[in-house]
Amino acid sequence: MDYRFLKKRIKKNEGFSYTAYKDQLGSPTIGYGHLIKSNEKHLFLKKQSKAGLNRLFEEDFNKTLISFNKHFKKLKTRSRKENELIIEMIFQIGIKGVLNFKKMIKQIEDNNNHLAALEMVDSLWYLQTPRRVDSLIKYFLYK
Repeated sequence: MDYRFLKKRIKKNEGFSYTAYKDQLGSPTIGYGHLIKSNEKHLFLKKQSKAGLNRLFEEDFNKTLISFNKHFKKLKTRSRKENELIIEMIFQIGIKGVLNFKKMIKQIEDNNNHLAALEMVDSLWYLQTPRRVDSLIKYFLYK
């Protein structure tokens, strides 16, 4: 599958920083939303190169796809939009966070996408990043 559009949308939604910053939850982050791990302290030392941060993004995206393929075998037969929604959610909030969206996942599996969207709105995720979630819902339901 071609993920160019999805990658472009994730990059736009994440924003970009050459230097480390704290995200909405206070977690150290760099590049396109890369959560800095304890063994990556070197990322705090200086401004990073765009090429290096793009490599980090590609690694994060590939890990996201691995998680999606492992945990969402049923959804892989669903529409591209449904798959991309879950993939972007995993990229943003991690696989553990997405697996907590049991009702939303069930609604998608049952082809009740409007009810799935309501589950997205009724979440802490929505309270933390409402514009992003609203944008994903519009894409998910209407485009």
